Amino acid sequence: MEKKEKFYITTAIAYTSKKPHIGNTYEIILTDAIARFKRQQGYDVFFLTGTDEHGEKIEQLANEAKIPPKQYVDSVAKEIRDIWDLMNTSYDKFIRTTDDYHEETVQKIFKKLYDQGDIYKGYYEGLYCTPCESFFTETQLVDGKCPDCGREVKQAKEEAYFFKMSKYQDRLLKYIEDNPGFIQPESRKKEMINNFIKPGLQDLCVSRTSFKWGIPVDFDPKHVVYVWIDALTNYITALGYKCDSKDDLYKKYWPADVHVIGKDIIRFHTIYWPIMLMALGEELPKTVYGHGWYLFGEDKMSKSKGNVIYADYLVKKFGVDAVRYYCLAEMSFAQDGSITYDAIINKYNSDLANVLGNLVNRTVSMIHKYFDGKIYLPTDEKDVDKELKSSIAIIADNVESNMNKLYVADALNEVMNIARKCNKYIDETEPWVLGKEEVTKERLKTVLYNLVESIRILSILLEPFMPETATKIQKQINANELAYETVKTFGKTQEGKVGEAVPLFARLDDKKVLEEIHNEISVEKKLATVEDEKVNVITIDEFEKVQLKVGQVLSVEKVEKADKLLKLEVDLGTEKRVIVSGIAKWYNESNLLNKKIVVVTNLKPVKLRGIESNGMLLAAGEEDVKLLTIDGDLPAGTNIH
Repeated sequence: MEKKEKFYITTAIAYTSKKPHIGNTYEIILTDAIARFKRQQGYDVFFLTGTDEHGEKIEQLANEAKIPPKQYVDSVAKEIRDIWDLMNTSYDKFIRTTDDYHEETVQKIFKKLYDQGDIYKGYYEGLYCTPCESFFTETQLVDGKCPDCGREVKQAKEEAYFFKMSKYQDRLLKYIEDNPGFIQPESRKKEMINNFIKPGLQDLCVSRTSFKWGIPVDFDPKHVVYVWIDALTNYITALGYKCDSKDDLYKKYWPADVHVIGKDIIRFHTIYWPIMLMALGEELPKTVYGHGWYLFGEDKMSKSKGNVIYADYLVKKFGVDAVRYYCLAEMSFAQDGSITYDAIINKYNSDLANVLGNLVNRTVSMIHKYFDGKIYLPTDEKDVDKELKSSIAIIADNVESNMNKLYVADALNEVMNIARKCNKYIDETEPWVLGKEEVTKERLKTVLYNLVESIRILSILLEPFMPETATKIQKQINANELAYETVKTFGKTQEGKVGEAVPLFARLDDKKVLEEIHNEISVEKKLATVEDEKVNVITIDEFEKVQLKVGQVLSVEKVEKADKLLKLEVDLGTEKRVIVSGIAKWYNESNLLNKKIVVVTNLKPVKLRGIESNGMLLAAGEEDVKLLTIDGDLPAGTNIH
């Protein structure tokens, strides 16, 4: 028996901070389509996915939920896996970074890199983003905030271990230049070289002491292994890489053929990860593909904006394969995709109901109507038939070419082009006219045979993208020849009976479905609001809307005919403001003048006793009120975060 060529493909492992939205879910669907296609081609495929479960953010979320971190990640990891299974993805292994074998190997890898001098102990001082668990320099910030997520950063200093990135810089650059397919798409490759590698790589912080939820450095237990060595090495630990030994699975499948990841983490996978592998003496992955993001319309999905879409909700409304179809069809190579409920409904009706579903249903129905459900071999061929066969052969080649280049949306569009060609063929041959006369019945048999054979080829090519739909189609036409190589030979369908004609995708009433979605989302928002009000929960995005600054009190005077109110003039650095505050019972000019206080600066101005108050002071207490003041000599106007 001929040995199959291996193909190892991975997703990025999903972070267990929260339920994944449709943009996160796109990656597993995309990777699944590639894996299924490679299996069709005869490759020995190993498809890995999983969850990234350590870090400061997880520790904080678990503390807020008042549960141990392991209990927290167990719950979210299950939710992620349930969604991956719901989307009918055919992964071979689901790794969790809390798996014992992974944690043991990470400790061995860390020790090996330390022993050979690639990791050393030092101190890290810099600007740190907690959600991204990343340090940045001042020049890397965007508008003073994290370049990856846009949130506030804080000054941090702690003892840490560092990886010597610069030691491998020239070797990495040569590898990228010698392997043009390593980073896909090309635009991401240029970004990595010009923005990160050529300016000079900084040593990478690979341990932390400020939190405990991580894999301990076994020879220095106050440190935990930082996310990069922990998370990135999952691609080899899952195969049985043990640092001092390697399982057969590793020997068989490594190096990875494709890492499928989001564009936001391409730096980690094309700089940090290959350098780690070089230091370990292992081969580098062949391709890292950084796909785009799904945006809600033109906006990034955000819970605070109320525009997050979840895969399980879409499946309830449209079905698994319709969701897979939209996700795969609307994200072009190297581009971002756009998703809205309106767009999904339009795509469903135009492509799935009108083009694909209508083709299969009317073809099978006509065979039942004219020939009692029997398919006959063709006997009366015309030029229009030759044109159909020729175009389908070209399309089949295009599908394969596009999939091999990871142009998945283009490949799926080519598959749908078969349905479009067939619908055009029906219009050209007019089988309803041929069925009226006995003399044209032989011609009708040929037309219907060509349609069934075209649909057979379509169903095979459709399987990686919409596996359930492909099976339903094959059942309706009673297809037996389903091997991938048969798509290149027109005429494999044999005489016999077709199955029952069952609509694949019933056309949706767009107004009715949109109204249902709107009502259901409104109810969910109300329930979420009630729940948040119970525990006074807000998101970080909501909190960041409040602008706080250091203010210095320049003058104080009582407001006429208002015993409780004081009028303050406050210096905010770039401007002076008047603020009216109800603190006269506890404060006066003698204990307020020149005091540095905390001011909310982006409240809508209000008039109190005819005076426009432009801001609010922060205070604590009810019976004995104390203003929040600033310790130290921070200048007026300093931002508070």
